[in-house]
Amino acid sequence: MPPELTKFPRILDNAPVTKGIVLACGLASVLVGTQGGARAISLSYQKVVQNLQIWRLLSSPCVFSSTPELLFGLYLVYFFRVFERQIGSNKYLLFVLFSTTITTILEVVALAAIRDPTVLTGISLSPGPYGFIFASFVPFFFDIPVSTRFKVLGARFSDKSFVYLAGLQLLLSSWKRSLIPGVCGLLAGFLYKSNILGIKKLKFPETLASAAGRIFAPVISGVSTPPSTARGARDSVQNGFGRPFEHRFAATAPPLTPPPEENVATLVAMGFDRSDALQALAVARNDITTATNLLLESQFR
Repeated sequence: MPPELTKFPRILDNAPVTKGIVLACGLASVLVGTQGGARAISLSYQKVVQNLQIWRLLSSPCVFSSTPELLFGLYLVYFFRVFERQIGSNKYLLFVLFSTTITTILEVVALAAIRDPTVLTGISLSPGPYGFIFASFVPFFFDIPVSTRFKVLGARFSDKSFVYLAGLQLLLSSWKRSLIPGVCGLLAGFLYKSNILGIKKLKFPETLASAAGRIFAPVISGVSTPPSTARGARDSVQNGFGRPFEHRFAATAPPLTPPPEENVATLVAMGFDRSDALQALAVARNDITTATNLLLESQFR
């Protein structure tokens, strides 16, 4: 394989599911879009229910129908990689499949509810992975704290505002055609958050996950976190932030200087407890990004 394909940007390291989605949707949208076929795979009541073109249910979530939707959609997919790093690729893949499946079912129900018998073709919905993108806004709203706030012309904003604006742009990009999939995705996100049927406790069998990893590793692999560091981070999270971190971290790593007070203040301002922030910074070796991910991950356990 050409080396340039294996050197995918490090910003997607430790997020193989996200990397696969970005590659698959990006390439499919470009290839199908150049042939003018993006809207030809969209969902409509006549095509799916009356003509039984079931293949559309599988192909529609993989292709964006326009360049703006592609840009904003892939940006949001990339941004929400934080959830994959927090709950693990196995559970994140299940979240993607669950939200996409539920969204597709709700879309078909919505098409049946609003169809106009006097119109032959009826409304068709924008294709694209709207399901898990908008489902991701649910944990983003409830579980990701605001770190900074600012004012623009008297209006108050936060660092999360840019993500909401990108989502709003995607939601209204094609009016009804994109609004319905977006709302269905939000409903799927609420169903996942409510842990319907114990979905949060499920995950793919390890044999299936490892087999898929071996098959797709040449395409989506990247430089990952060293195993010892990754194990240490996982162990620290599984122990919970209500208790001290394992002392073995101090035994396997050289003594660290006290974390900079500005790093502690930043984590406290994000809503975390000071003692938890100090422990996370100690495990993360004073790297504030890693510490933030550890603290956020503890909220999903």
